[in-house]
Amino acid sequence: MSLLDLLDRADRTGTTASPAPRGRGRRPGDLTTGAGIGLGIGVLWLSLLVLLPVAAIVAGAFQDGFAGFWASITDDEALSTITFTVGAAALVTVVNAVMGTLIAWVLVRDRFPGQRVLEVVIDIPFALPTIVAGLVLITLYGPSGPFGVNLVGTRAGVVLALLFVTLPFVVRSVQPVLIDADREVEQAAASLGASGFTIFRRVILPTVTPAVVSGAALSFARALGEFGSVILISANLIGETQVSSSYILKMIESQEPVAAASVATLLLLVAVVVLVLLDVLQRRTARRD
Repeated sequence: MSLLDLLDRADRTGTTASPAPRGRGRRPGDLTTGAGIGLGIGVLWLSLLVLLPVAAIVAGAFQDGFAGFWASITDDEALSTITFTVGAAALVTVVNAVMGTLIAWVLVRDRFPGQRVLEVVIDIPFALPTIVAGLVLITLYGPSGPFGVNLVGTRAGVVLALLFVTLPFVVRSVQPVLIDADREVEQAAASLGASGFTIFRRVILPTVTPAVVSGAALSFARALGEFGSVILISANLIGETQVSSSYILKMIESQEPVAAASVATLLLLVAVVVLVLLDVLQRRTARRD
C-alpha cells in the first residue's frame, strides 16, 4: 500500500498519526544532566563572586549586634556622607535618564558629520580608568583649568564626575531599542493625524521606557559606589563633599571595620531597594506596552 493510500484512509476514518513519544520518565520543566551541571557551576560561581562576599560584609556589620550597626550608620559623619552620596546618585540618575535618551535618539534617528567619533567618545568612560577620569576633571575644572571654573571641593564637581562615568549606561541601553523600533507604527500614527508630541507619548515613550529604566538602574548603582573619579575632585571634605566610598576607606584605615561594613551594608540595602523598584516599574511598563 502506498503512502498516498494510507493518507487517504486516515482522512476517511478521521484518525491521525500519533506523535512520536518524547523522552520518557521526564516531566515538563525537569533539567537534563547537562543543564543541571551548568546550573550548578553557575550557582557556585555566583556564590563565590557575589553571595559569599556580600554575606561577609553583612556579618561584619552586625558583629557588635544591631546596636553597633545602628550606632555606626547614625554617626554624624557617616549619616552626612550617606545622605550626600544617595542624593548625588539619584540626581545623576535622573539627568542621565533624560540626556542619555536624547543622545541615543540623536545617534539613531539623525545623520551628521562626526557621528562615528561621537559613538566612540560615549564609550570612553567605560574604557578609561576612573582615577584617570578624576585627573582629567581636575585638569579641566580645577584651579588651573582653562575654563576659569574651579569645581574642586564642591558638590557640583562630584556630580559632574558621577555624570561622566555613568553617561554610557542609558545611552547604550536605549540605543538598540530605538534601532529595532518599528518606524511604520509612528508613520501610521502621523497619517491618522497624531501630533509629534502624541506620537512620542503614546508610541515612542512606552517602547523605550523599559530600556531607560534599565540604564537608570545601572547608572544609580555605579554612582552609589564610585570612588576613583570623585576622590580627587571632591577633596574629601567632611560634611560637604565626602562620598561613602571614601568614608569606608577611611574607616578601614582607622581600624574600624564594623563602621565600614555597616555603611557598606546600608548602601547595599539602598541599592537593592532602588533596583527592585526600578525592575517592578520596568516590568509594569513592558506589560502595559
